[in-house]
Amino acid sequence: MVRLPLTSAEVERGQRLGALLRRARGERSMLETALDARVSPETLRKIESGRVATPAFSTIAAIADVLGLSLDTVWAEISQPERGAGPSRSGQKARERLAS
Repeated sequence: MVRLPLTSAEVERGQRLGALLRRARGERSMLETALDARVSPETLRKIESGRVATPAFSTIAAIADVLGLSLDTVWAEISQPERGAGPSRSGQKARERLAS
């Protein structure tokens, strides 16, 4: 299977996801969090560092559950562009299509 390169938006979303999970984990150890979510500590480390920008849904769902995050919260956090950055062209076009 050939994997397509990630877009810059996917990479940024992965970085926001990692930052969210690190904040939510707080002082809790990465090992404890990973084991409770039934994922490897290496997988959690890669997600938190942004090296795995598009982890499997079930992986994120398990980690979010352990950290007490709703999937709605996760999606809201990772789907928003960085503060101060303008809307993306594709996002603007999508909003224009919905408005018409």
